[in-house]
Amino acid sequence: MLVRDWMTKNVITLGLKTTVVDAAEIMRTKKVRQFPVIDEKGALAGIVSDRDIRDAMPSKYLPGDSATGGSLGSLRAADIMTSEPMTVSPITPVDMVANILMRHRFGGLPVVDEAGRLVGIITVADVFRFLCTASGVQRGGPQIAVRMEAKPGPLSGMLEFLRAEGVRFASVFTSHDPAEPGFRNAYVRIADLGEHSMDSLIATLKTHYTLLFFVEDGRTTLLDK
Repeated sequence: MLVRDWMTKNVITLGLKTTVVDAAEIMRTKKVRQFPVIDEKGALAGIVSDRDIRDAMPSKYLPGDSATGGSLGSLRAADIMTSEPMTVSPITPVDMVANILMRHRFGGLPVVDEAGRLVGIITVADVFRFLCTASGVQRGGPQIAVRMEAKPGPLSGMLEFLRAEGVRFASVFTSHDPAEPGFRNAYVRIADLGEHSMDSLIATLKTHYTLLFFVEDGRTTLLDK
C-alpha cells in the first residue's frame, strides 16, 4: 500500500523553458494530465496540469501580459506552473495520497526521494488502479456487504464463520456506516464458494448477520429493504 508500488516511474517532465505549445502537443499525444517541471539541475521546480495548459491556450497570458511578451509562442512552463508543489515520498501510504488528492482536488502528486529528486508521480488513475487491485474486482467473484457493531470481535467472527462454511475470500474492506452510528460495514469479495451456491450462502449468513447487499455477475441485490 505504499506509493513506490503504484506510482508511475517513467515520468514525462517539462523544462522551465519548455513552451506551452510544446507541452500541449505532448499532452495530446502522450495522454498525460500532469507534468513535473524540472530545473537545469534536474530538481523539481513545479508542476503543470492539463488545466494550466488549457487556461493558457486561449489565453489569459496573451497580449497585455508583460511577463510573456504578448505571444503564446513565448509562454513557457515556468510562467504557468505551480511552484513548490505538494509532494509525497515513495513510502507514503496510498490511502494518504487518496485523501490528499480528494481534499485538494489534485490530479496527481510528484514523488520525491529523501534528497528531493523526482522519482515518479502518483495520479488519480494510479490510485484507482490500486483500488481495483486491492478490492479484487479485476479477478472477479461475488461480493457481500454485512453490517456489524463497530467493536473488536464481530469481523473476525464472521470471517471464521465463512471459513467454517468452506468459503474462501479474496479481500475484505470495512468502513463506518454513515446511516448507523456505532456500526461498520464489511465488504467481502468471495474467491471460492466451496459447497455453497450464492443463494445458499446468503440464506445461511442471513440467519446470523445483517446483510446489506450482494453483488454477483455485476448485478447488485439489495437485502436491507
